[in-house]
Amino acid sequence: MTFKDLHRPGDPLLLPNAWDHASAAALADAGFPAIGTTSLGVAAAAGKPDGEGETLGETIELVRLIAHVDAYITVDLEDGYSDDAAAVAELAARLHELGAAGINLEDQARDASLHARKVAAVKARVADLFVNARTDTHWLGREQDTTLERLQTYVAAGADGVFAPGLADERRIAELAQAAGAPLNVLFAHTLPRLAELGVARVSTGSALFRHALGAAVDAAARIRDGGTFPPGGPSYDEIQRFSAR
Repeated sequence: MTFKDLHRPGDPLLLPNAWDHASAAALADAGFPAIGTTSLGVAAAAGKPDGEGETLGETIELVRLIAHVDAYITVDLEDGYSDDAAAVAELAARLHELGAAGINLEDQARDASLHARKVAAVKARVADLFVNARTDTHWLGREQDTTLERLQTYVAAGADGVFAPGLADERRIAELAQAAGAPLNVLFAHTLPRLAELGVARVSTGSALFRHALGAAVDAAARIRDGGTFPPGGPSYDEIQRFSAR
């Protein structure tokens, strides 16, 4: 089964998002067939802002580190780190050579024709790389009435899947799943069975796992500071060592 085959409308792929080698290896060990990266997690771990094109080096290095895990890897590329479609295609080809099965490209609610050119350039350069074309209209809260048109434009340019993060309205999700023309990806906002009923093909956790992990670490430290003990659970030292083996 290919990565593309995992995208089945009505039977959505749950895509957990990793931010480093250990998180990717642990998720693969838990049996997830595909893992995405989270640009927020990668940026925050490096002490950099998300969504501002500052983490290209860290993103490439992460793919190099996690390409060996037993799962398909799809990479959050923000907007491709460039407005030059050829440069985005070259980057996508490099990531594919490192082992990536897919990429996620966001339009940042900017010019849809520019984003479509990026999608088309990537598909022309690496035909078997799964391109998930993301529109940020709902994520950023602007031009939401153009969402469907944008997604259809990206599908016409060759996108294998489309993504509308920030969209939670069930009626609208069902409409996009039916009309976009490619498997629809949303962020986890309803249960998987409900999203399946709405026709969704892929559900991402985005930055949520990273944020929850960070919150759990701070909470554990605070418990000890306040006279308590570690909360139960969590992988052992030996398990983490195993995740680190390559």
